[in-house]
Amino acid sequence: MDVIQTQVKDVYIIEPKVFGDNRGWFMETYSARVLRKYGVKADFVQDNQSYSAPRGTLRGLHFQKPPMTQAKLVRCTHGTMMDIAVDIRKGSPTYKRWLAVELSDKNKCQLYVPRGFAHGFVTLSNDVEVQYKADNYYAPETEGSIIYNDPDIGITWDKWQQGRYTFSAKDKQAPLFKDFVTPFVYGEI
Repeated sequence: MDVIQTQVKDVYIIEPKVFGDNRGWFMETYSARVLRKYGVKADFVQDNQSYSAPRGTLRGLHFQKPPMTQAKLVRCTHGTMMDIAVDIRKGSPTYKRWLAVELSDKNKCQLYVPRGFAHGFVTLSNDVEVQYKADNYYAPETEGSIIYNDPDIGITWDKWQQGRYTFSAKDKQAPLFKDFVTPFVYGEI
């Protein structure tokens, strides 16, 4: 697999090597040894999967606060989505910068989202399945979120979906970034 550093510090795109023949294909989806070469030391303890029926399903921007903060390794196993990572680590050289990466069952790429990032995605097709590894357990009492269309962050969601979204009630009511005091400090996570 190839590991590509993005323009947002500590976020990586993982491109697998896919080996195919007349029977189908095979790929390695995770290797701690390979990721450790790039400084990724996540010890993944939980696998999650979501399904989104309609195109335009928008989930996020989510995170878990300390001590239950999570790093994630995200992939799309059916359909196509635009995956988003936002650096919310105070003092980071890429603080408040975001990255969008298309993940699909066709490109088979993954996105490594480190601790101290808000994460979300919008589906670009119907019937999207997303699987991700997390390096800490889900803890609802530590959940946090930022509104998807926060003007201080400026994610250009409409570039992909032209304003036709399906949300959860909770995501529609997420707070603005300016009303959020980040518990994440660059270099301390």
